[in-house]
Amino acid sequence: MGRRGGLASDEALHAAYRAHGPELYRFALRQLGDDASAQDVVQEVFLRAWRSAEKFDPDIASLRVWLFAIARHVVVDEIRRHTARPARALGLVVDGGRSTPAFDESAIDAWLVEEALTRLSPEHRTALVETHLRGRPPAEVAAECGIPPGTLRSRLFYGLKALRVVLEEMGVEP
Repeated sequence: MGRRGGLASDEALHAAYRAHGPELYRFALRQLGDDASAQDVVQEVFLRAWRSAEKFDPDIASLRVWLFAIARHVVVDEIRRHTARPARALGLVVDGGRSTPAFDESAIDAWLVEEALTRLSPEHRTALVETHLRGRPPAEVAAECGIPPGTLRSRLFYGLKALRVVLEEMGVEP
């Protein structure tokens, strides 16, 4: 069975670990607040990546994005697995008697969106970034791009559709 995407050999897996392991560890540590659990998460991420290496497609997402998507799931699994532990021990915030994860998924979401945006045409990417991410008025963006406002609205509409497709291809669930 030929493995794809840079995980074809032990050397490639070790290189991926050296390149992304420390960052994955820091992410898991921030989310869980426990060194041993963070180490377990990193180990599980690379085990899952190795087991499903043939599913990795560098044309869809970078290795880093793919590993962080796995890490996000592993962290959530880890939190669920330890719900019997006291909430504070897992870095959970007690809010009105109910425990909620203290980790912020926005960093992972930002990386995924950033990767997805690179797969859009420059026109669609500019329209989305300037209006949705930077909060600029569409009329101002249209004038700056030298296009009619209706053209910008079309680019926004089709850019959002394309972004949704790209995110689905990357395995991101709505």
